[in-house]
Amino acid sequence: MQMPAGTANNKLPAGANAPAAASTATAAQRSQPDLSIRLICRDCRRDPPNLVECFAEGDLVCGDCGLVLGDRIVDTRSEWRTFSNEDEDPSRVGGSANPLLNGTQLDTIISKLDGGSGTARSLSKTHGRASAIKGERHLVQTYKEIAAMCEAIGLPRLIGDAAKHLYKQVDERKLLRGKSNDALIAACIFIACRQEGVSRTFKEICALTKVPKKEIGRCFKALARELDTNMHSQDMSGADLMYRFCSNLRLPAEVKKAAVAVGERAKDLGTLAGKSPVSIAAACIYMVASLYGQARTAKEIAHVAGVSEVTIKNAYKALHAARIELVKYTDAAASVDALPSP
Repeated sequence: MQMPAGTANNKLPAGANAPAAASTATAAQRSQPDLSIRLICRDCRRDPPNLVECFAEGDLVCGDCGLVLGDRIVDTRSEWRTFSNEDEDPSRVGGSANPLLNGTQLDTIISKLDGGSGTARSLSKTHGRASAIKGERHLVQTYKEIAAMCEAIGLPRLIGDAAKHLYKQVDERKLLRGKSNDALIAACIFIACRQEGVSRTFKEICALTKVPKKEIGRCFKALARELDTNMHSQDMSGADLMYRFCSNLRLPAEVKKAAVAVGERAKDLGTLAGKSPVSIAAACIYMVASLYGQARTAKEIAHVAGVSEVTIKNAYKALHAARIELVKYTDAAASVDALPSP
């Protein structure tokens, strides 16, 4: 068989495509970024370069000659908040949103640190007064009063936060219009104590807020109905009251334990049925303290418990009548004959 003419000329020798492949590879390399390129100052030509990133101005500056080599640089540092008392605040994200205040709280403010001059500070004050919402100023002032009152009687911060949230609901829903603000604060603190199971009496809240007991009671009932609060501890715990009263009277731990046992037994027997938890606690302490040789007068206990001496003695009469059944639940060395007569 004969081959067509010109077939021998169309056959290329081996390696004929190598220059084309090399040129293709060179073009591909040129299209890729050269990561070995370094930026240096075109004036001073220092190597290695002394480059300074000024994030406040967004410029990249040569540290030797001051030439600006780039602008609009992005600050890639991590965000943070500061809790220091120093003048220089590195925070660029602002404080966290406060759920107790209204609005989105993402307003633009004038920094007090710009330039370090008095003009910036005065402008910041003026802008703050102009942009402040009247309702927020009232809420902030009320929250300060609630925190101060809770701290005055040794309530934990949890109670203060719960009272603030309750007051926020009252303010948003415009409940109990016409009532004094002090009465609302007192009712919110009392409800917060009941919600968290912290025993505080009406008289203690009255002494704290200087609001009449009847006024607090009215606000308390109205708010408990309107807010539909979940007060899982409607009845104050007599044990908590006894521990607190005994601590204030500086009675030992054994007296506290025995007073709680006597109170629980009296409740089971119905000895003090119809009496308030405060009266029961005061009468049990009056009885048990005498058994353990740590007697306290009715006047001393009445001052701590916030009830009258007559109330304590009337409750003690019922305990004294059932003293045989009650005292056997204590480990007191003294007999029932050591108890004072009612």
